[in-house]
Amino acid sequence: MIQNRTTDRPRRPPDPLTSEKRHATLVQMTPDTPPAPAPVSASGRPLAPNWWWVVATIWSGQAFSVITSGASGWAIIWHVTTTEGSALKLALVMALSQLPLGLLAPLGGLAADRYNRRAVMIVSDLGAGSMSLALAVLAWFGHGAFALICVFAALRSCFQAFHFPAMSAAMPMLVPEKHLMRINTLDQAVSAMSNIGGPAIGIALYSAFGLPFTLGLEFTGALLAVAGLALARIPSVEAEMPPTVMGQIRQGWRALSTNRGLVVLIAALTVGMMVFAAIQAVYPLMAKQHFGADGAMVSLAEAITGSCMLVGALIMMAWGGGKRLALLMSCATMIVAPPIVAIGLLPPGGFWAFVVLMGFACVFLAWFHSPLMTLIQRHIEEDKVGRALGFFQMMLGLAMPVGVALGGAIAERTGVPALFTAAGLVFGALGAFMCAAPSVRALDADGPQ
Repeated sequence: MIQNRTTDRPRRPPDPLTSEKRHATLVQMTPDTPPAPAPVSASGRPLAPNWWWVVATIWSGQAFSVITSGASGWAIIWHVTTTEGSALKLALVMALSQLPLGLLAPLGGLAADRYNRRAVMIVSDLGAGSMSLALAVLAWFGHGAFALICVFAALRSCFQAFHFPAMSAAMPMLVPEKHLMRINTLDQAVSAMSNIGGPAIGIALYSAFGLPFTLGLEFTGALLAVAGLALARIPSVEAEMPPTVMGQIRQGWRALSTNRGLVVLIAALTVGMMVFAAIQAVYPLMAKQHFGADGAMVSLAEAITGSCMLVGALIMMAWGGGKRLALLMSCATMIVAPPIVAIGLLPPGGFWAFVVLMGFACVFLAWFHSPLMTLIQRHIEEDKVGRALGFFQMMLGLAMPVGVALGGAIAERTGVPALFTAAGLVFGALGAFMCAAPSVRALDADGPQ
């Protein structure tokens, strides 16, 4: 019989760690996995989960308001054209419709930093719409005299001066950094659609229904804009401000002027907008006198160039502009230069080449405004960005009428083709200067990676 024998083996010592201690030890040995960071807006605030719905709600109303406002403005222009027949009176109405936008922009920026930005936009939309409604009522009862049109056009522009700084300062609070450039370009795309459709809609409605109806339509657009804003929540900004209004405005200017790169870009864009306004003012004259185009051809050329600016804005919205926005502006400025120089050298039979070259330039002209606005939003503190954008709007608002006046005066002396050639050379010099400026390049180095 074989007996079972146990083999003597060394016994395993008891585990001194209990299950609870073992778990604690493993937890200590396992590196902590940090939780995913909460999404934030471009200004660093917590980002609403439905931020895209908030922005879409705001912009749906704003888009209708911008288009109806453009149609209303053109109805006023056409009314003055047909009833007064005076170039001087037409120029006066256009100046009163534009100058307050630039002159009052610093106050609009101050209001955007001092008060709730949604409230500022609501007051601005309602104020501008109410001015158009009041003028519509007066015109309905036969009191649409030229003097009243001038007064209400100026008052309407005064209210509109408060809208851009508040709207532009609010977007970084609602939108993530990677989409900020796209949302800024949406503003330009809507403006381009208004520029394309505004003349046709305004003149058609004026011809069919008269001035009161067209002006009343702007009030309807203002109500839709206010409805979109009422459904959105825009947080207030806590800001420490000097006691006086001038001190508060100077504080905003110091926040902007300490960034040399932004100052250089704003100055360059101001010069560029003056040059563009100069050639835009003589665009119909170039088409008619130099190329012999008739009214239909000029209208078609205007529509094509406006559509090309819209295409440029849509490309920017789809692309996002990349990370080097200052370089993008510099390159776009230099790309614009050759076709505008070439326009001034075209022979009288080159009308369609003129349209193609101008359309190509307009695609890249749409790449100026939004990148600079994004850089200002990115580099200026949240409680001062409204005032910085107000100064930006002031410079551009004053550049356009000055450029129109200079363009007419220079074209009288040199001829319209020479003005286009000179304008292209100025664009090229501006682009080269912007590329070479170290302070401008530093804006991209300090941007988000």
